[in-house]
Amino acid sequence: MAASTADGCIAILAEHSETNLRWAANSLTTNGQSSTRELTVVSTFAGPDGTRAGVLTRSVASLEEIDDLVRASEAAGRAAGPADDAMPLVEDYAHDDDWDAAARRTDVTVFDAFAPALGRAFRRWGDAATLLYGFAEHHMTSTFLGTSTGVRRRFDQPDGRVEINGKSADLARSAWIGRHTTGFTDIDVDALTGELEQRLDWAATRIDLPPGRYETILPPTAVADLMIYAYWNMAARDAEEGRNVFAGPSNSTGPSSSSGATRIGERLATLPLTLRSDPAAGGLRCSPFEVATSSSAGLQSVFDNGQPVTPVDWISDGTLQDLARTRSWAQRTDAQPRPFVDNLILDGGGSAELDDLIAGTERGLLLTCLWYIREVDPQNLLLTGLTRDGVYLVENGQVRGAVNNFRFNESPVDLLARATEAGRTVPALSREWNDYFRRTAMPALRIPDFNMSTVSQAS
Repeated sequence: MAASTADGCIAILAEHSETNLRWAANSLTTNGQSSTRELTVVSTFAGPDGTRAGVLTRSVASLEEIDDLVRASEAAGRAAGPADDAMPLVEDYAHDDDWDAAARRTDVTVFDAFAPALGRAFRRWGDAATLLYGFAEHHMTSTFLGTSTGVRRRFDQPDGRVEINGKSADLARSAWIGRHTTGFTDIDVDALTGELEQRLDWAATRIDLPPGRYETILPPTAVADLMIYAYWNMAARDAEEGRNVFAGPSNSTGPSSSSGATRIGERLATLPLTLRSDPAAGGLRCSPFEVATSSSAGLQSVFDNGQPVTPVDWISDGTLQDLARTRSWAQRTDAQPRPFVDNLILDGGGSAELDDLIAGTERGLLLTCLWYIREVDPQNLLLTGLTRDGVYLVENGQVRGAVNNFRFNESPVDLLARATEAGRTVPALSREWNDYFRRTAMPALRIPDFNMSTVSQAS
């Protein structure tokens, strides 16, 4: 703030530390610790034709580097065109953040209980002539956000994940499991590897099936894969301009609406499903204020940095309630700002475990996870992707064996409408998106007609 000569300035400092373990074929291969410090500076300049912003992020190791970064941000701001999402910077407000506390850090001691349990699993799997591959990592990021309007906020984000692949000795059978964690005290290695052992046992029987629509049980991991993508598309601006699946009916002969209408108020799910976000959710805590190092497709704006983030029901009891909305778009549309939240929870009201859904299946498929998910049609959010590391045939409540992989074509919004049963909501790590979004809790869902469009040769 002292170095800035801009009309407005935002500084975001992220002090990040991480530690990790990696293993292959029942042996630890690498482990390590690292730390980084990144500083983002946003410099804004008011003008007769609008407000400009220059945004730069750099790794910084000393105070001497800050002045160069501020000057570069200011140069970028002066050279920029007027920002479409410009708003006055957020004013200071009361909160209880401990601004003066030192940044928190993680280190290898976070694995004190996990590592010995992993070693025991290596020995057990070696004795059974099966193999474990995978990694575990833990992150701690302390984010400090200051603005020229006096906002001073900070948040400490612990974050971790473990992913394990179990394979037969000939590598012909494979199963995957993953978990999100904040501190590894809740990771039960014996339970995770026990699930993998069961799945490899199931895969000892191989069954070939043709493409088609199958009753399918999506476990929480696969539900997270799909709901995260739907969440990333919940921008009010895109909906009101007719560019996403949440746009309202068209007022023209074209395929989309630009009338400003949305599907808010429309029932999207037959079941009483609630899709929500809450920065204070247990085990899924995330920043209670906006942190944006770039503006993103109507979901986030650098001008909104520091604004409070509050709980929200995106879908409540099956009905679409709200969409993400920056302050600038809210002002244009006479609506309330609705900041993006860095977690996602789908509540279905059910209490059934995944085993209960299997037991209640006459004939259908059980997925493990989805992979290589890509968008086909943004208007209905049609996605395509592959199954991976285990698709199983269930008959009369029993898993009969593993089937071939498929390519699927489905819309997560359509799946909400067609789901006939939801299990208990549990923490779930998305397989496809966990590099970007890890804090989710999902139920298993039963879909009566999941579209396995073609057979895939992927293993």
